[in-house]
Amino acid sequence: MPDRREMFTGIDGGKVTWAEGTVEEVDTILLATGYRPDLPHLTGLGALDDAGHPSHRDGLSPVHPGLAFVGFEWQRILSSNSLRGVGRDAVRVARRMAAHLAGR
Repeated sequence: MPDRREMFTGIDGGKVTWAEGTVEEVDTILLATGYRPDLPHLTGLGALDDAGHPSHRDGLSPVHPGLAFVGFEWQRILSSNSLRGVGRDAVRVARRMAAHLAGR
């Protein structure tokens, strides 16, 4: 079961700095932002395009291995941002992320 944490204040490679100042090595960060993207914490990391949308190819960041997205409109198909389509995208992204982590 994943640990739920409040928003981090910094990322450096595989290390995350939490609001209280502790630094922790992590394998995965899962951001649950709700019904509309709210990702200002990824600004400046190269993870967002000029419009503030995630830069990705089929949900995986081309800039940061280990960073993935699900639930965005037209992520892969029209229904990617709906309950009808997000599950398929999530399975695909989870398999690819597991393969990435296994290759470390």
